[in-house]
Amino acid sequence: MRVLFVGPSLYGETPDLAGLSVRSPARQGDVARAVLDGAGAIGLIDGFFDAVAAPWHKEILFALDRGVTMLGASSMGALRAAECAAFGMIPIGEIARQYHTGELDDDAAVAISHGPEELGYPPLTEPLVNVKPTLDRLRSLRLISEPEQLRIWDRACRLYFKDRSIEALLPAEERPEILAAYRRHRINRKAEDALLLVAELKTCSALATQHPVEPEPSFFSRHILPEMLE
Repeated sequence: MRVLFVGPSLYGETPDLAGLSVRSPARQGDVARAVLDGAGAIGLIDGFFDAVAAPWHKEILFALDRGVTMLGASSMGALRAAECAAFGMIPIGEIARQYHTGELDDDAAVAISHGPEELGYPPLTEPLVNVKPTLDRLRSLRLISEPEQLRIWDRACRLYFKDRSIEALLPAEERPEILAAYRRHRINRKAEDALLLVAELKTCSALATQHPVEPEPSFFSRHILPEMLE
């Protein structure tokens, strides 16, 4: 079984998800639960982190120990992939690569606010990982000046992630054509990386090593895992 945890990062995209067990953004315990459900490969794109506990590193190590292929990209998945790459989790895409190399070190760069599951988790704000390449593109196209680029980027970094809508990023004092240009040339890096993960998840190894009984049960499996899955 190939499990995909995804939400706002793929909003508006229509990839072929045939053969994947698609689940909502992961919270603490969901990765471990997928392993116990029989997952041989898990793609982590989106995860909750604000109102509920985020997917825990220990449950990713639990998956890797059982031979599960773990891929991460775009959002929470990019963070966890960079943090767990040394143990075998595979970073996918530019965002995960930048976290892995240290070029990007701010967890908040991928944070957004989004709508409910019933509406498909529509993004309501703009992540910094999309703002930066979009501003770089506008500058390369000479649609904004260097001072405008620096001013908008500084504003983006100062805005709380729940307040960083495109309209807040480009308020009325900016030239109105910049807003139109931003929308027209916007780079959705999170979606690009999420699509790369979907493609990899459909073809990667999904032959997990089964451990029905641990010869020496760990503290995690004896005490923590049961509480996580309650």
